[in-house]
Order: sequence, then structure tokens, then C-alpha cells
Amino acid sequence: AQVALVDANADALEDLASRLKGSHAIPGNLSSQAGCSEAIKNSIDAMGGVDVLINLAGLMSFCTYEDESLDRVQLLMQVNLIAPMLLSRVVLPELLAQGKGQIVNVGSMFGSIGFPYFTAYSASKFGLRGFSQALRRELADAPVEVTYVSPRAVKTPINTGPIVEMNKVTKANVDEPELIAGKIFEAIEAGKKEAYFGFPEAIFARLNGVLPGLIDNATKAQNRIARTFAKPGS
Repeated sequence: AQVALVDANADALEDLASRLKGSHAIPGNLSSQAGCSEAIKNSIDAMGGVDVLINLAGLMSFCTYEDESLDRVQLLMQVNLIAPMLLSRVVLPELLAQGKGQIVNVGSMFGSIGFPYFTAYSASKFGLRGFSQALRRELADAPVEVTYVSPRAVKTPINTGPIVEMNKVTKANVDEPELIAGKIFEAIEAGKKEAYFGFPEAIFARLNGVLPGLIDNATKAQNRIARTFAKPGS
């Protein structure tokens, strides 16, 4: 199997590609339409085609929304939501033409549970979940599958110091990236429509869809703790 790895950090990308057999380092910036189109073109050129697109790139923001940078909101929505939509749009004709393929969108539990102080991030992941659902239904009679996967917190650099400290205080479950990578691969192999990783978070995600008021009450104490990390001194 061949894998095209796309990231704006060329040095880190080359290092990762050197450790993964059959991988291609494709430096690219997904913060623009041109960058997304170029990333797909260069990936297809490097591999000679594409069977599976995995939209995994993401940015995080943790603060009170009144303190959120407008530029940060725009960039976060571009990378977390618009880029996966554009990448999917660019690659979809290729997948349809070859008569097979799969688009995998990596979301978050915050795409099902709107969490305070992660407001912009939650909004972007809610959007990604809705996009995945709509596109999957649109392609129901086509040979292209759409899979949405929803991990809980994962131990990656996207989580900054305050988030790490908050997770310790609240005793949040945090998974190792290797574990989640394996679960994503299993979801791809099984052709799952949706996959939620982690208990009890997966239950809360489903419950929030039917009884959001219950989750409001259940998270009040945790929300107050989160504020002390999102806005120190408040």
C-alpha cells in the first residue's frame, strides 16, 4: 500500500515519511482552495491514483469565545471543515470514475457534544459530521463510501498545556494516538458509516442528540473547572 502524507511542516513530514514504508511526503498548506487542489494533484501524481482519502488535519482553540481571535476562527474553520470539503470535492470525480473509493473524515466527540471554551472547534467538528452524513446519503447508490470517525481526547500536540492540565484535573480519558490509528484503520476496513471511540463518551455523544438538557446538567461542574484553565483569573 502507498500513503501520501500531507502537512505544512515539511521537516516533520519528511521525518515521518522516512519511517513509514511506502509513504510519500507531500508538503502542502490546506488553508486555501489552491493548496487543497495542489495537495490532491501532487498526491495522485506521487502514487498514480487514490483509493482512500483520510481528512485528519486539524487545529484546536481553547479559550472563552469573547477572547477568541477572529483570524483564528476563520483559520480553524478553513482547516477543520472547509479543507476536508474541498479535498473531498477534488478527489470525488477520481473515485467515481474508477468505480471505487472511500472518504474518511476524522471528527471528534466535540462534533456531537458542544463543549464550552472549545466553541469554534466544536462548531467546525459539528459541521464536519453534518457534511459526512449528507455526502454519505448522496452517494448511497454510488461505489464510494463515506466514513465519519469520532475519537475522544487523543495525546497529540494539538492539545496545548492548559488542555493537558485540565484533562488531568477532570480525569478525562485520553487515548494514545497509536490506539486511535488502529481503530480508524479498522473502521476503514469494515466500511463503517460512523464509528465513535471511547466509553462513556460515545454514549454521551448519542445521548446529547436526544436529551441535550441532561448533558447540560451533567457537565456543569466540569464546565466551571474548564473556565479556570480557559480564562485564568476569571
